[in-house]
Amino acid sequence: MRRRRSLTPYVFIAPAALYLVALMAYPLAEGIRLSVTDTSLLQPRDGEYIGLDNYKTLLSDSEFLGTLWTTLVYTVGCVVGAVVAGLLAALGMNRLTGHSRALRGLVIIPWAAPIIPVALISTWMLDNQYGVVNWFLQAIGILDSNVAWLSNQSTALPAILAITIWRIFPFSAIVILAALQGVPDELYEAAKVDGTSRLNRFRHVTLPTIAPSLTILTLFITIWSLRRFDLIWVLTEGGPLGSTTTLVIDLYQSAFRLTELGLGSAIGVIGFGISTVITAVYFVVQSRGAAATRRRHAE
Repeated sequence: MRRRRSLTPYVFIAPAALYLVALMAYPLAEGIRLSVTDTSLLQPRDGEYIGLDNYKTLLSDSEFLGTLWTTLVYTVGCVVGAVVAGLLAALGMNRLTGHSRALRGLVIIPWAAPIIPVALISTWMLDNQYGVVNWFLQAIGILDSNVAWLSNQSTALPAILAITIWRIFPFSAIVILAALQGVPDELYEAAKVDGTSRLNRFRHVTLPTIAPSLTILTLFITIWSLRRFDLIWVLTEGGPLGSTTTLVIDLYQSAFRLTELGLGSAIGVIGFGISTVITAVYFVVQSRGAAATRRRHAE
């Protein structure tokens, strides 16, 4: 009976553990192995061990360093834009009362929309000849002539960022709305009694209370942005001239278009390393924040 009880937890976690090993751990290990070889996609069994040459090639390549910078700009833009837009939307939805609360369901539409149709419709809207974006901006006097949004190096990445933020901000809004509804009304009432302004109530009551949700939300959006492929690929395929090439786009082009499977695997390992570092920093900050909170409560 004791043995059965001791084995019961392992039986329940076994399916999840097998899933992680089969679909995550093994591919990761295989990717790390390929990253130190010169394996070609055309001859996947004939790769030879070359050590860290793939990594040296990447880190000495100015184009790859530009890809890292583009990835950083895209990720930061997604995080800041989605969190700020989600926070504003959540604050607005939190003030809805009565039957108007049904409007909250409308905000999820961009998040629920399939990515590929969103990308295709966005391509049409941003078309430099027939797109409605150019027509609208000219109609209100912002533009004097058509702009090739997705074919211009200076506008392609901002255009993709705008589409991405529109696509993912509903997730942020729902998460932040749930956090806002968890803020005790007593805190607001005490702040009102003290005569604090609405802005100060937001700074000193709302933000500290929803900070844990904002932190984990930032982590999720960061990792998702580092991995995003389909939207960028359908819109620009990393162009023009590599101005929207992120790590995952570079990985795909190196491994499947240039057939340099070993080099592509090295790019994937670098991306995984960046995600791991970001996650580790999050847990360190989270643990320190929790420890500081416990010390304050103890005092």
